[in-house]
Amino acid sequence: MQFPLETYALVVEAPGAAFTMTPIVIDELRPDEVLIEMKYSGFCHTDILLQQGVLPGLELPAIPGHEGAGIVRALGSDVKDKTLAVGDSVLLSFTVCGKCNSCYENRLTKCIINPQVNFQALRLSDGTTSAKLKDGRPVRSQFFGQSSFAKFSAVHEASVVKCPYPDNLAIYSPLGCGYQTGAGTILNILKPRTYESVVIFGLGSVGFAALMAAAYLDVKQIIAVDIVNQKLSLAKELGATHILNSSSLTSSIADEVKRLSGSGGVNFAVDTTGVPSVTEQMLECLTTGGTAASIGAPPAKAKVNVDVASFFYQNKNWVSVIEGDSFPPKFIPELIELHQAGRFPIDRICKVYPIEDLDQAMSDMKAGTVIKPILQFS
Repeated sequence: MQFPLETYALVVEAPGAAFTMTPIVIDELRPDEVLIEMKYSGFCHTDILLQQGVLPGLELPAIPGHEGAGIVRALGSDVKDKTLAVGDSVLLSFTVCGKCNSCYENRLTKCIINPQVNFQALRLSDGTTSAKLKDGRPVRSQFFGQSSFAKFSAVHEASVVKCPYPDNLAIYSPLGCGYQTGAGTILNILKPRTYESVVIFGLGSVGFAALMAAAYLDVKQIIAVDIVNQKLSLAKELGATHILNSSSLTSSIADEVKRLSGSGGVNFAVDTTGVPSVTEQMLECLTTGGTAASIGAPPAKAKVNVDVASFFYQNKNWVSVIEGDSFPPKFIPELIELHQAGRFPIDRICKVYPIEDLDQAMSDMKAGTVIKPILQFS
């Protein structure tokens, strides 16, 4: 490939502005970067947060996208993975500094500068952008190390995971964020046993991935909570033992979950919404010794009310989980093999759209008729 490389991307120019297809120019690759020709990218709620301009440290204009899948077209001179080659099919996940104790121990989600390296969308090597607009202005172009809403992207090497099934790139593209976040919360953190119970608040792609992971573990009781009946019906098909439409309940969600559990509450609760009132209900749902996991991004400066005495005397636990506490080079291939074995049916919740149909994809996701839109580059 010849650099500078002219290509195009969906760019957000200012807070609240539309995703606009825009010509860009990619600079020379740095030694720790990989040039990816993007074939697919999942669309995630975090991309909307970028559009709204509320992510810490992120300046606009910027290129969103953080669930990319594509083909390696060039390698930087010092890429550490010597098995990676031009022409390989890859999936893209979050990035890390690679230098702190957590990174050395492969606890990548606990990288000491995780929010900065993923949200600021700048090169780790020198703090520059990897791309510019045609008028010469820099555009933030390594969102989560990848900015996958671009036809070509200079991706940080830490984001790259080889895909053993190139024909399934579309289905597997969301593994880099949404799917591994939900599934990892269940499989890596909570680890419910077959005789225990789980409630999951919010049936987006993260919630469904958590539900499928719990179903894979054959958890005795899986309660799915949402406000869209179509999603709840699908949840029942994919393993939920009980479904609750929280918008039609006459009692509180916590009271209804406790009633269904038959034992004063559930062992585990997962909130994918980040809504403070839902977080409060999640904590109320727990039985003695239960654990709640917050995996949905809350609004800035949000606060929740907790009955501290009850929380303490019932020995409850509350954890925050980023990216499913996963090590993507190991965990993403494991999820792929679960799908190949028919135990992680993510193909049931996704739909592929030409990237030109982004507005329709967003509308369908908002309406709940599609759980995970996947954008396809021509």
